[in-house]
Amino acid sequence: MTVLSVTSRGQVTFRRDVLAHLGITPGDKIEIDLLPGGRAQLSAARPRGSVSQLSGLLVGKTNGATLTIDEIEDDIAQAGAAAGSGER
Repeated sequence: MTVLSVTSRGQVTFRRDVLAHLGITPGDKIEIDLLPGGRAQLSAARPRGSVSQLSGLLVGKTNGATLTIDEIEDDIAQAGAAAGSGER
């Protein structure tokens, strides 16, 4: 267990090993979820993107192939069934 001290200004400094374990680097943000019983859960805040940022994500990566929605749904179903059976 890691024990940290709180300054008179209410600040806490995390040691490098703790930050490395959480995958936090300088400039990153931290999320704290307050839990019952005076407990909290700390994690690295992950940026939340929007659907519009996905536009063009696969440009040049499909070898010119286009799929219908039905074909995409079939592929997803097959991949899910394979994952559920332990296949890849």
